[in-house]
Amino acid sequence: MGEIAKNVQSTGRRMTVFGIITIIVGIASIAAPLTTGISVVVTVGIFVIAAGILRMMWAFGAGSFGSGVLAFAIGGLTLLCGLSLVSEPIFAFGFLTVLIAMYLFADGIAEIAGAFRLAPESGRIWMIIGGVVSILLGIMMWEQYPLSGGWAIGVFLGIKLLFIGIAILTAGTGVRTIAKGAQALAQKS
Repeated sequence: MGEIAKNVQSTGRRMTVFGIITIIVGIASIAAPLTTGISVVVTVGIFVIAAGILRMMWAFGAGSFGSGVLAFAIGGLTLLCGLSLVSEPIFAFGFLTVLIAMYLFADGIAEIAGAFRLAPESGRIWMIIGGVVSILLGIMMWEQYPLSGGWAIGVFLGIKLLFIGIAILTAGTGVRTIAKGAQALAQKS
């Protein structure tokens, strides 16, 4: 029992550290929203470029010339989309603003639903609050479109990270407390 409690306590410490790091990243995102927004757009662009290149390479292994040409063309189009995201991040803000607004709304609903599957002492309230905040941020972003752009991506992502960090930190503290209690109980036996 003692070894299990130590492992659980170690997991709780890691969760606490990850929560603190997430809170710091959230605060940094809020402090520099345009930099965060541009970073998100460029990162997505890099992934889209990689997907385009992989799709073009996959086209060479297609079973027929026709399907290979079609796969290569789609890969080329994907590559061009990625290049445009990386080269014109300000233009891409509009599209990503809509996607992130929808993500925040859906994530908030999922987070609230997931919170009710947890024990109350595990930080469930912070997950519920984080879910509500996520839904509100999604709605606010949608309402401000197209003016929200890059700054909103940075600010809202920062707020979301802040609440995720608080939830992880709270859960980590709860796990450590439970593990300490189990360890003390095991020592009494």
